[in-house]
Amino acid sequence: MAKRSTSSSAVPRTSGGMSPEVRAEPAAGPPPGSRSHVIEAITPMVDCGRYPVKRVMGEPCVVEADIFRDGDHVLHAMIKWRSSRETQFSESPMVLVDNDRWRGEFPLERNDRYFFTIEAWTDLFASWERGFRKKAEAGRDVASDLLEGIAFIESAARRARDADRTAIDAALERVRALGEPRDAVAIVSDPQLLALMARLGDRFSATEYQPLLEVVADRLLARFGAWYEMFPRSQSDVPGRAATLREAERRLPAIHDLGFDVVYLPPIHPIGHTHRKGPNNSLTPLPDSPGSPWAIGSEAGGHTAVEPALGSLEDFDHFVSAARRLGLEIALDFAIQCSPDHPWAREHPEWFRHRPDGSIKYAENPPKEYQDIYPLDFEAPAAGALMEALKEVVLFWIGHGVRIFRVDNPHTKPVPFWRWLLADVRERYPDTIFLAEAFTRPKMMMALAKAGFTQSYTYFTWRNTKAEFVEYLTELSQPPVSDFFRPNLFTNTPDILSPILQSYGRPAFKMRLVLAATLSPSYGIYSGYELCENQAVPGTEEYLNSEKYEIRTRDWHAPGNINEFIARINAIRHENPCLRLFTNLRFLDTDSDQILCYAKATPDGSNTILVAVNLDPAGPHYCTAVVPPQVVGVAPGESYGVTDLMTGSSWTWGERNYVRLDPAIEPAHILLVTKHT
Repeated sequence: MAKRSTSSSAVPRTSGGMSPEVRAEPAAGPPPGSRSHVIEAITPMVDCGRYPVKRVMGEPCVVEADIFRDGDHVLHAMIKWRSSRETQFSESPMVLVDNDRWRGEFPLERNDRYFFTIEAWTDLFASWERGFRKKAEAGRDVASDLLEGIAFIESAARRARDADRTAIDAALERVRALGEPRDAVAIVSDPQLLALMARLGDRFSATEYQPLLEVVADRLLARFGAWYEMFPRSQSDVPGRAATLREAERRLPAIHDLGFDVVYLPPIHPIGHTHRKGPNNSLTPLPDSPGSPWAIGSEAGGHTAVEPALGSLEDFDHFVSAARRLGLEIALDFAIQCSPDHPWAREHPEWFRHRPDGSIKYAENPPKEYQDIYPLDFEAPAAGALMEALKEVVLFWIGHGVRIFRVDNPHTKPVPFWRWLLADVRERYPDTIFLAEAFTRPKMMMALAKAGFTQSYTYFTWRNTKAEFVEYLTELSQPPVSDFFRPNLFTNTPDILSPILQSYGRPAFKMRLVLAATLSPSYGIYSGYELCENQAVPGTEEYLNSEKYEIRTRDWHAPGNINEFIARINAIRHENPCLRLFTNLRFLDTDSDQILCYAKATPDGSNTILVAVNLDPAGPHYCTAVVPPQVVGVAPGESYGVTDLMTGSSWTWGERNYVRLDPAIEPAHILLVTKHT
C-alpha cells in the first residue's frame, strides 16, 4: 500500500502499532478498467476456465455471458479470439439477448486450439443520446446537454478519415445550424450516426475478462463416427490358423460396406510367452495358444514392434493404406503394460514396482488376475523417463499413419501424466483422437475428459431401463458435462457381454444397436456383434471361448446375422445431419416404461429425426408418444408426416401418436419428419 511520507519530527511507531497521529493512506481502489463492468456466467467454460471446452472445426463457438454495470448506460461487448498459431486477436460482436445476457459467436475454422475472452465497455455517446432523447421528448431544456453531445461528435471527428470524416462533419454542420436544441434528436438518434460513433468512439472503461478461455476445435470424427473392433489374427478362413495383417486386409471392404468409419485394433505388438494364457483365461496354455494381445512384449520387441505372426511393420503400413483407400481410419490400442518378456523388463527394471523379494507383482483387477502382465510404476524415481518413453511410443505410431488411439485403462495412470502427454502430442498433431477406456468412477471419467481425452467409453452397456437412459444421457448431453465429455457408446467389448445380450438374442442386439447409434454421434461394436454372438462364461459378462485368448474363425454371413440392419443404421446416420450432434438430444414423454422416445434436430430445423425403441426384447409394447409442436417445427395443432427409414412406411403425426413395436419384427422406429406443404 502506498503511504504518505512523514517528516523526521513525526511521532514514531511504538511496539503496539502505529501512533494515533499517523494515519494510513486510503486504498487506491480497483485498477482502471475494472471499476465499472461486470462480466460473469460465461458459457462455454469448464471449471472456471481451468480446462478447454471441446468443439468441432467448421462450426461456430457460441459464447454467452452476463454483462452489466452500475447506472443506466449503453454497453457494447466483443468476443476477442485467436487460434494458437496466431498472435493477434480478432473480434466478433456480441448482442444483448435479454436481462443483461449477451451472446455472440466466433468461427472455428481449423483443427486447432483457440483462445478467447470478452471485452465490455461503455458507449458514452449512445448513453448520452438516450438521455438527451428522453429529456427532449419530455419538453425539458436540453441546450447544455446538446453541447455535451457536440463535444463527443467533435472528438470522434478528429479520429475519423475519408468517408467517416465526411459523414461526421455533415452531422456536426446540421446540429450547429439548428435554432432549437431539442430538434437535434432526429440527427443524433440516426442509426447510421450511432453506429459510426460506436465504431469511432473510445472504449470507455473497457473491461476484459481474465484469464483467457480455451476451446479445442477437433475434426468431425472426434464427435461423429462408427467404430468396429476386430482382432486381425481372427480374420482367417482356416479354423485355428492366425491371419496375417495382409490377410486381414480382405475384411476391410466388408467393414466399409457395413458403414463403419473407424477400425479399432487391439494391440498388434509381440505377445509374451511367460505365463501366457490359454483358452478362457486358463493358466495352462495349449501348444498353439496365441496369448492375449495385451501381454505386450517378447524377444521380437515391445510397444513399437509388430507381433511376428501378424507380419512386419511394412505389413502394418500396408494395412493402414488399404483402410485409408476405403475411407476407413485405423485406431490402435495403447496399453501401458508389459509382458515379463518385454525388453523394458530387462533394460529398465527401474520402471517397475518390485516386491521385497525383488520380484515384480503382476497386474490385478480383483477378482480378475493378469499373470501375464506387469504394470508400470508411475511413482518410481525414474517415472519421468518412463513417461517420455511412452510419449515416444505414441509418436512412433503417428509416424506410421495412426491418428486414433484407444487407451486401455487410463484411469490407473496419473491424470497429470495424461494432461502432459495429450497436450504435447496434440500440439504437434491436432488431428489426433484419444478414446479413454475408463470404466471407472464417474469423477475419474470426467477428470480424464478434462485432461484432454477426446472421447470416453460410458456406462451405456449397463443402462437398460427407460429411467436409466433418460437420467444418464440427459446428464451427458447437457452442459456442463457436454462441454468437455464426449461419449462413445460401445454396445459390447471383448470384456463385456451384457446380460441383456446373453439372454434375448437377435432382438436385443438390434435394439441395443439402434440405441447406441442414434443416441450418440459416436458408437462402436466388437466383431461378432453382427452374428449376435452371446455365449458367456456362466455367471459372468465374459465371452465363452473369448477371442482374447484364442483364434476365432467366423462365417460372416451365417444365418441370423444382422449385417443388413447394421448397414442401414449406419447409412441413416450418414444421411441425417441431426444424428451427428449430441447436445440436440431431447427425450419425449410416453405412457409406457418399455418404450423410449427421443428427438434430434439440426439447429435450423431442416433435418429432424424421431426415434422410438422397445426396450423389452421379449415382447411387443405400445404407447402414446407426445411430441410437442416446437420439437418438429410446426404450429400447435398442425400435423406433419413421418417416414420410417428402416421400413419405408409413412404416417401422419401430431402432438399425440400411437406407437406399437414388436421386437420379433423390428424393435424401433427411426422416423424422418417431413413437413406438409
